[in-house]
Order: sequence, then C-alpha cells, then structure tokens
Amino acid sequence: MTKRGVSRISISIPPDLLEEFDRAIKNLGYDRSKGIQVAMRDFLTENKCMYEERGMVAGAITIIYNHKVKGLEDDLTDTQHLHYNVISSTMHIHLDERNCLEIIAVKGEAKSIHNLAKKLMVRGVKQIKLAIVS
Repeated sequence: MTKRGVSRISISIPPDLLEEFDRAIKNLGYDRSKGIQVAMRDFLTENKCMYEERGMVAGAITIIYNHKVKGLEDDLTDTQHLHYNVISSTMHIHLDERNCLEIIAVKGEAKSIHNLAKKLMVRGVKQIKLAIVS
C-alpha cells in the first residue's frame, strides 16, 4: 500500500552549506522542501543507475581533491593504474593552491567502472561524481 501525504523530517546541516543551498534554490524559484525533494530524487536516480547498470558503458569520473593530503596523489594514481583497462584518458586541472579537479574518461564493464569509482573515494577526496551513459 502506498503512503500518501508528506513526512516531516529534521536534519543537521553546516550553516555555510545551508546558505549556499538557500541561494541556489532561490535562483530556481524553489522553497527548501522542494529543493530537498529535487536533490533527493537526483541522488536516488544517480545511485540507481550507478549500482544497477550492467554491461558495457562509457562515462566520466570527476573528482575534486585536496592535493596537500599526504600520499593522496600516489594513491589515486596507483588505483588508476590498477584499472587501466577501463580508463581511456585523464585530465588534471589545478583549481587553486590546494584543490585539484581530475576527470577520468572510462569505458568498459559497468561493474569495473563502479568498482574504480568506489576505490577512488579515499581520505582527501572532497567530491566524486560518476556519470555513466550506456
């Protein structure tokens, strides 16, 4: 049986994240509830595709990381070398004195690409995004 209506929840958010979120949703004409609903749907759709996809796929893994974290760049490079069979190309961009953006073009079995993305989420990686097209 499907539940109808709404559920009220309480969450804890750092103040700066909430301020940024409020600015973004205001630009879209959303209130907080609508903004959270859209974000949750996007998250669920992305993760459903990420973990249920099968077969040959192509896409990109985008990472933002703090290159000042000791050993992180070596760990990321070592992980990529272990998955050379699904990596087509990598682009490295310096964002500022501390942060780097890495874009990894991938092509191969979905399971192998998902495994690579999971292994790249290590201490010092601030954000990782996997975009898959089948």
